Amino acid sequence: MSTTERPRILVVGGGYVGLYAARRILKKMRYGEATVTVVDPRSYMTYQPFLPEAAAGSISPRHVVVPLRRVLPKAEVLTGRVTTIDQDRKVATIAPLVGEAYELPFDYLVIALGAVSRTFPIPGLAEQGIGMKGIEEAIGLRNHVLEQLDKADSTTDEDVRRKALTFVFVGGGFAGAETIGEVEDMARDAAKYYKNVSREDMRFVLVDAADKILPEVGPKLGSYGKEHLEGRGVEVYLNTSMDSCVDGHVVLKNGLEVDSNTIVWTAGVKPNPVLSRYGLPLGPRGHVDAQPTLQVTGTDYIWAAGDNAQVPDVAARKAGVENAWCPPNAQHALRQARVLGDNVVSGMRGFPQKEYAHSNKGAVAGLGLHKGVAMIVMGKMKIKLRGRLAWYMHRGYHGLAMPTWNRKIRVFADWTLAMFLKREVVSLGAIETPREEFYEAAKPAPVAAAPAKTGEKAKAS
Repeated sequence: MSTTERPRILVVGGGYVGLYAARRILKKMRYGEATVTVVDPRSYMTYQPFLPEAAAGSISPRHVVVPLRRVLPKAEVLTGRVTTIDQDRKVATIAPLVGEAYELPFDYLVIALGAVSRTFPIPGLAEQGIGMKGIEEAIGLRNHVLEQLDKADSTTDEDVRRKALTFVFVGGGFAGAETIGEVEDMARDAAKYYKNVSREDMRFVLVDAADKILPEVGPKLGSYGKEHLEGRGVEVYLNTSMDSCVDGHVVLKNGLEVDSNTIVWTAGVKPNPVLSRYGLPLGPRGHVDAQPTLQVTGTDYIWAAGDNAQVPDVAARKAGVENAWCPPNAQHALRQARVLGDNVVSGMRGFPQKEYAHSNKGAVAGLGLHKGVAMIVMGKMKIKLRGRLAWYMHRGYHGLAMPTWNRKIRVFADWTLAMFLKREVVSLGAIETPREEFYEAAKPAPVAAAPAKTGEKAKAS
């Protein structure tokens, strides 16, 4: 860590906002003007819109993540967690991955913790559910689904087979609809290599408590997305929720009961709960209360943006929408990070702060290979696309939004190779326990009981 006397800008979180804000600050800052320190439990940033494609094998998992130390060579990157913040002393407590916690002083603070999966106390969910917030979960889901096909192909037990080939997805937003679309595509392709498994043997179920899926692209495209998935054999149940999933026995509120080994939870997100220990002003849902300048309310040295912040939507309010807040999506997070970085440098130099104002430019979603929906907003005009053209828009937008040219090139290379090579359908489930086989080979053999002496045998008889 730095031992200089320069002011320290502490960035808590290395996701969208943390990475982009730190890059912006380093770009705008004069040499030696301050020390930028980024703290995150992971040493990389995950581009979450690509998680469904990583789960389907369309993109290599390594290309979906951006190593923080490589992208931020002029910053300090600490792998750990900020557990508490003492605003009076301007000191943060850092809990590293190993070793004792320690205090780190700061002069300026950026809160960029993002969000975590929003869950409910549903019996069995913690034990059976699979999330889709990180690359580890995407890899795990891919391996798990292919492993279920292996199980179904190798067994003669119909109950085991039926449970293995039933896939339940809870949540019909971007994450849920895109993931089920990509995974269904992958499973359909993989079934070609199994003699005892076909797409007709599989059952895909999508559940959402709302009355529509993909609300971000509007009701018409959402209806199209629902009809498209149903046309591919996906059962879509709206206005319902999951009551329990103990031991894989899924019970929905509408009375449907199915047995499944695969329960994917994508029912929304919530701000990181650790925010409650930072002593910051929070909104009704746990977000940090921020001003249009992205400064935390009541402070002049703390900024917040992204999924963990409650930021007024200035553009919407100017258009007459009262109490409008910026939605928690990548479009706003990326743009907020740039304004936040500029404002941190301005605040450090005593210059005025700039307000964040961005009008919605639309939304894109992929529903599998060559399938998607897109809504592009151009002024007062909304252009709605679906099918292959929307899929191109989805890939083009997110491919260009991927941080660094290194990762952009790798992602586009993956897509280009996929045009000529077939999709890989290999399950690497053992990757989750890589030492198990070695342990079995290296563990000490059980000590055999010593044979009884001749006199003892005679006495026993």
